[in-house]
This record gives sequence, C-alpha cells and structure tokens, in this order.
Amino acid sequence: MGSWQTFSRLTAYERRISLEAAMGLMSTWVGLRLAGFRRWKSALEWTVPHNLEVATANLSPNEVGNIVRMEAAAARNLFFSTNCLEQSLVLWWFLRRRGIAADLRVGARKAANRFEAHAWVECSGTVWNSGGEDHLHFVPFEEQATGIGTN
Repeated sequence: MGSWQTFSRLTAYERRISLEAAMGLMSTWVGLRLAGFRRWKSALEWTVPHNLEVATANLSPNEVGNIVRMEAAAARNLFFSTNCLEQSLVLWWFLRRRGIAADLRVGARKAANRFEAHAWVECSGTVWNSGGEDHLHFVPFEEQATGIGTN
C-alpha cells in the first residue's frame, strides 16, 4: 500500500516516467531472454534519434537525475528482480530517446576465483546509475557495450 501512496504523490511527469520505466524493464527482461543482448540492444537503438549532440543541452542534470530516480524506483517495485544490465539498458534507452548522448558500459572483474560483470550508464564522464562507486571495482571493456562474442 505504501508504494501506491508514494506513486500517487508523484507528479504526472514522474508517474509517466515510472510507468514507462516499468514497461521498459519488463520488455527488456523478456527481450534479453528471447533475442539476446546484441539483438535487443539493436532493437532499442532503432527507436532513438541518431543526432544526439543537438538535444543533449535540453535536459538539465536535475531532470536526468529525476529520470534515473524514477527508473530505479520502478526497478525496485516490480514483481520480479532485474539486474544491472537490464536496468542500465533501460536507462541508456531512456536517456538516448530524450536526446542525451549516454553510453552503456560493461566491466568485469575476478573476485574469489569467480568472474563477475557489471553494467552502468555514463554521460559526459558522469556515471548515473551505479550505486555510488560500484563501477570502480570493475575494469570496463574498451569498446562500448554492443555485443558479446568471441574473436
């Protein structure tokens, strides 16, 4: 009940962002499992403008922060759990749809003989969704996250 009360206190713009984020997260959860990373990311890219430099100045850092906050809240309140890749793909898509030249980053590390990976979104050197400094413990791949494969 508390989540609904909080949702009802949001502005119409914030509610729209939250609902759009929830739909994006659900679609991405399914899309990654059915189509895979490369094809799903390509499908998302198809829906974003190609000239991002013009629109980047139109959103203030506060507005971007609000989008990040609404997307994170939607992820927390879904009926299933999402991971950092799903959340980062949706945030990357959100920002790019609004004309912001955001980059999806993926990094890896080896900890206690286990391979671990982490995804996050950067824009002009600022990390928007990595829970503080989580991304600093991962070595980012040199290329932007476009596909996972072997040479």
